[in-house]
Amino acid sequence: MYKAISEVSLNGDASTNQDFRIKQEIEQAVKQILINIGENPDREGLKRTPNRVARMYDELTAGYHADPVKLINDALFDVDYSEMVIVKDIDFYSLCEHHMLPFFGRTHVAYIPQGRVLGLSKIPRIVEMFARRLQVQERLTQQIVNFMEELLNPYGVAVVIEGTHMCSMMRGVKKANAKMITSAVSGNFKTDPKTRAEFMTHIGRCHFDD
Repeated sequence: MYKAISEVSLNGDASTNQDFRIKQEIEQAVKQILINIGENPDREGLKRTPNRVARMYDELTAGYHADPVKLINDALFDVDYSEMVIVKDIDFYSLCEHHMLPFFGRTHVAYIPQGRVLGLSKIPRIVEMFARRLQVQERLTQQIVNFMEELLNPYGVAVVIEGTHMCSMMRGVKKANAKMITSAVSGNFKTDPKTRAEFMTHIGRCHFDD
């Protein structure tokens, strides 16, 4: 699994040295931003801010470095079950790629197994793997579906994401109560309106129009 830069000590390893160099470059960039907005990066409250921001981005973009194989960790099981499996209300936090401001909310994931199921805790981890990158909500939604399809070869996958975007709350239109809802479906969820409607009922939303 991915190790945060802050957790790795320098040992001469090339990749570790590169991580340290990247961290230093981010710190310098943050320091320059502080100067450009009229702040003094050497004042007491800001002295460690560049380092904190570098470590923060290391954590918030950890999805770029996640290993999907280790993430799943053999948590695939052969089970004679072909009814809908739903994990709903999965909290997520991501960064908008347009302004690098947070967006966050809930993700609902469903699939219909074709003889193989995934360990319960792995679905939230899949969501987090894709969320911890610079994202747009539409792509995040589709990436989760595509990954579940490739991993399980199920009869179908459905994902709905409800997100609140700071880029529209803090700046621009400044609409604090606006939420974005995106969905992506495959297999039976795409071809069978009843299956799709059952999923939407389970997560407490109206089903999509045919």
